[in-house]
Amino acid sequence: MKFLRNSEIRRSLILYLVLSILAAGTAWSWNRRFGVLMSAVCLLFVLLFFLITYRRYRRIAELSADIDRILHEESRISLKKYAEGELAILQCEIYKMTVRLREQQQRLREDKIYLADSIADISHQIRTPLTSINLVLSLLLESHLSRERRQELIHELYELLSRIDWLITALLKISRLDAGTVVFKEEILPIKELLQRAASPILVPMELRGQTLEIEADGEFTGDIAWTCEAILNIIKNCMEHTGDGGTISIHAESNALFTEIRIEDNGKGIAKEDLPHIFERFYKGRNSDEKSFGIGLALARMIIVGQKGTVKAENLGRAVEFRQSARSANGQTGARFTIRFYKGTI
Repeated sequence: MKFLRNSEIRRSLILYLVLSILAAGTAWSWNRRFGVLMSAVCLLFVLLFFLITYRRYRRIAELSADIDRILHEESRISLKKYAEGELAILQCEIYKMTVRLREQQQRLREDKIYLADSIADISHQIRTPLTSINLVLSLLLESHLSRERRQELIHELYELLSRIDWLITALLKISRLDAGTVVFKEEILPIKELLQRAASPILVPMELRGQTLEIEADGEFTGDIAWTCEAILNIIKNCMEHTGDGGTISIHAESNALFTEIRIEDNGKGIAKEDLPHIFERFYKGRNSDEKSFGIGLALARMIIVGQKGTVKAENLGRAVEFRQSARSANGQTGARFTIRFYKGTI
């Protein structure tokens, strides 16, 4: 029998047999009838030990077979029949292990699908400017180009390379946030200074567009200044790109005992109703997006804010909203609003 190959069972069986022989021999030396009775009792105990051990190891073998089927992804396996003694404890632990393994397997499948989709999106996003770069380079190879045209093509080539550089940098930041390797610092800074730092890189482009930036802030901000500036900058940049020349972007910020709130508003076209549920998705481009947009700025901003236990919400400003500037209220123009909240504790 297979279970007799177990050295522990063989040793136990030999020990029981030796003790039974000794007991029966001693009984025979005292009295023959008593010896017969003792021999029967010892034989009965050995048989019971044999049967109980056989039954237990058969259940263990069945449990091993069930585990093997679970590992081979058979889902219709029930472990409820193992409901006694150590087998019940073992069944409970195996059930918990099985649930955890299936959860991990599902997450791995989702990660593979997500990785494949991300690689496809990234390759598509990079292929577009690379195609344009190849086209520009082919034009630059022409000998009859004028100096002015050559300068235009070189400037366009520089812009395309800058876009690729920005895309790669943003993707590296997103990958760090996805991997959980970013440790957000706890720094304190006045909110107004934080907003000024965040907006400083786009002040020149806004001036070239004739746009106005208004900042009203009171209180202090607690969090990672560098990463938060990155998030706010991406949102302000999105507002700038969707606001016409001469438009206005206003930022209002305040802090209370529960949270620090930052509201960024513009008087541009607003966000299409179909785009609102997807505006923070990676590589998503809305109907009013610029052709040069990659669709990852707002996704990166959301990841940074959520990573600091904050929330961000996008919505449209209705026509009935009362704007501060008389020109904005006169033409009834709509716009977009982004509301950011950084909570100071667990709510």
